[in-house]
Amino acid sequence: MPEIDIDAPGKTVMMMGNEAIARGALEAGVGFIAAYPGTPSTEILPALAGVADRRNLYAEWSINEMVGLMNAVAAACSGIRSMSSMKQNGTNVALDLIATQMPNGLRGGGGLVLVNVDDPGRRNSPNEQDTRIIAKMLDVPMLEPGNFQEAKDMTKWLYDLSEELDCMVMLRTVAKISHTRGNVTLGELSINDRTAKFELTPSIPFI
Repeated sequence: MPEIDIDAPGKTVMMMGNEAIARGALEAGVGFIAAYPGTPSTEILPALAGVADRRNLYAEWSINEMVGLMNAVAAACSGIRSMSSMKQNGTNVALDLIATQMPNGLRGGGGLVLVNVDDPGRRNSPNEQDTRIIAKMLDVPMLEPGNFQEAKDMTKWLYDLSEELDCMVMLRTVAKISHTRGNVTLGELSINDRTAKFELTPSIPFI
């Protein structure tokens, strides 16, 4: 696994799709990630955990996907840019939270990116599932990268979108992006210097 926090903007390196997603989160200044290990999404958290001490980042394996996403929501509502990653089966585990969180927003806090990695052909799963349908059903803004560079760049930009819209956003990818490798041109790393805080009165009023 490459050092995903290499500070070399403009340098092109070979990365697995999951590593590119992790790099995009670092470039966005992510401060919290919680996940449950489910192939083909598994490598995202270890990639970030490996640089957690250097990048002022908290990373944890949670007991399940619902708990992981709950923790990421709490961190985001406290102003920390957060991520939760899971495979398509895990999205079902966390579905109640996704459905109830979307109308409530993040109280003007940090951005929250939910990464869903689907497994067409069910090489690593008991079933197939298309999580794009869930995003459409629950009005979750979603992007779908078509290559490794887009996986990094979309992840980074989704944090800005999440904070602008004050809601959870989704990055949906598939095993053949997450588990293959290609060239990724690096951007600048962000300094994660946010301090967690929770305001009883949200900075963005509910509509």
